[in-house]
Amino acid sequence: MLILDCPYCGVRCDETELTPGGEAHLTRHGPGSDDADFERYLFQRRNPRGVHLERWRHAYGCGKWFHAARHTVTMQVFGTYPAQTTEPPADIVERIRASDPDWTFGDDT
Repeated sequence: MLILDCPYCGVRCDETELTPGGEAHLTRHGPGSDDADFERYLFQRRNPRGVHLERWRHAYGCGKWFHAARHTVTMQVFGTYPAQTTEPPADIVERIRASDPDWTFGDDT
C-alpha cells in the first residue's frame, strides 16, 4: 500500500485517503496554443519504469493538492512537497539520486 505524508497538514496517510492527479510539473497549454502542444498536454503522459513525479490530493483530510516523488516499480517514496513548487526540493532530489545517480529533473517533465 502506498503511504504518503501530506506536506500541508502533516498527516501520514495511505492511498485510500488520497486521490491521484497524474503527472506533476506539466506545462499547461490551452486556448491560443498550437494543436500539437494542446494534444500533448491533454493526452500524452509519461508512465516511466522508475522515478516519477506525481500529483496527489489529500481528499479525506485537508483537501489540498501536493506532489510526490516515488519509484513506480519499488513503490519507494522519496518525499512529498507542496503543489505550488515548480521543481522538487533539493533534499528529495538528493534522495532520488542516491537511488538513481543518473536521474535529472528534466527527464520527468
